[in-house]
Amino acid sequence: FRIVKECLRNNKDVLVEKPIALTTRESEELVTLAKKNNLILSVGYLFRFNNAVRRAKELIKDVGEIQYITCRYIHSTKPPRKDSGVILNLGVHAIDIITFIFGKKPVKVYTKKKNLLSKDFEDSAMAILDYKDFFANIELSCVHPEKKRDMWIIAEREKVYVDFLNQKIIRYPIVVSYDEVIRGDPVEEKIIRNEPLKDELQYFIELVEKHKEMGLIPSENIGRENIDTTKICELLIKSAEENKEIKVK
Repeated sequence: FRIVKECLRNNKDVLVEKPIALTTRESEELVTLAKKNNLILSVGYLFRFNNAVRRAKELIKDVGEIQYITCRYIHSTKPPRKDSGVILNLGVHAIDIITFIFGKKPVKVYTKKKNLLSKDFEDSAMAILDYKDFFANIELSCVHPEKKRDMWIIAEREKVYVDFLNQKIIRYPIVVSYDEVIRGDPVEEKIIRNEPLKDELQYFIELVEKHKEMGLIPSENIGRENIDTTKICELLIKSAEENKEIKVK
């Protein structure tokens, strides 16, 4: 936060790793400062540049009514961070991916978390986000034996598996009713794998060269959208601490 603020004060465009700040108030302060100085403030939500995520965004119009989503961001490949728990560190990615693909924000959230390694920060969490028309279940962990970054989209006509790490999508044509279950053969989408980090950096360079304000275009990422993501993470933590469902205002 302090470094980004200093850069913006000195009229520098900024690409910052997520989360931009640990509180909504700090996020709003940075966004306001960037707008005041007519600067680009972009946040490193890497998965927006992942071709599997972008393809998932395109195909959801064909799968029918969304029933629910499950999303996993789990690993134990390296020691946990000491400045934040998995909700702020990992959950921001999962929430941003859902926001990017479906263009919606939750109306209510409920969370359970565990602090096995530290009294200050959670190392595992389960969150349910109510999007009114559907719900999402998010699993977050830095102590899980597997490394997974993936999502199931359970919809009316198709069940879609999205593997963010391997940039793979498999579509399962399955229609379930009380009378019958109609199944088609699974189809793997043809996705050209890309390097999201390279594309993200290239995109930021192009923005700096153009030096223009983007606005809230779904395919872009900018500091203002991070305010909502940070706010949702704060509410997830609050829900876990108070052990109750929290409305998103």
